[in-house]
Amino acid sequence: MADPPGVERFGRAVWRDGVLAAAGERVLAAEVPVALVHDASTTAVMMATPADLHDFGVGFSLTEGVIEDPGQIRALEVVETPLGIEVRMWLEPGAGATLGDRRRRLAGPTGCGLCGIDSLEEAAHPPRLVTADLSLSPAQIQAALQALAGEQALNALTRAVHAAGFWTPDAGLAAAREDVGRHNALDKLAGALALAGTQAPGAVVLTSRISVEMVQKTAAIGAPILIAVSAPTALAVRTAQAAGITLVGVARDDGFEVFTRPERVAP
Repeated sequence: MADPPGVERFGRAVWRDGVLAAAGERVLAAEVPVALVHDASTTAVMMATPADLHDFGVGFSLTEGVIEDPGQIRALEVVETPLGIEVRMWLEPGAGATLGDRRRRLAGPTGCGLCGIDSLEEAAHPPRLVTADLSLSPAQIQAALQALAGEQALNALTRAVHAAGFWTPDAGLAAAREDVGRHNALDKLAGALALAGTQAPGAVVLTSRISVEMVQKTAAIGAPILIAVSAPTALAVRTAQAAGITLVGVARDDGFEVFTRPERVAP
């Protein structure tokens, strides 16, 4: 069976207890520079997994405020070059008005969320207020975590990528995306949801820690609940409170911690 997109095979030697135990191949996550290009001008360059890049382009444009609706992208193509991959997007006239003020030309590390911005005000911009509402039981939160774990095909092969999923009580895991960068995985998820026209309120589920950018992107998606396996930062908690998001962290098989809007979690 052929490997899925986004992985490569490399030879390696395995040592155990000071002894050469085996040799062979290991599947590794691919990591390439991906340029997000709007109207022939580069907005950002991110190190990313080269899979689901159409979703990545749409989701990045939405969560970064370049567009408000995927219909504002009139054309999109993914182009491989000798130096990396370009996701080229052409916007409808009048769309992307913020790009003149926020043109990010720096190459960021894997999944960098704030690389290239040029003001403190831009880094601390207020999140979008989430108006959708949803309540989940502890059992449903555990079900969302388990569902995402079952859809991490790349991580099962590589043990080196993050995942972001969208879970609803009615449909279960509606979508999931993976990437070496946690921000990239969430952007890919945002793009997939937007292109599918997903409207039902649901929970974003993450395999990573909760930083402020992850809360901001969740607010852009419009999800009222954010669940992650790791703890949030202090600024992430304050941002979630301001956005009206229920923040569930340190979510494991035996429980979780609720940091904001606890009334949405009830037996």
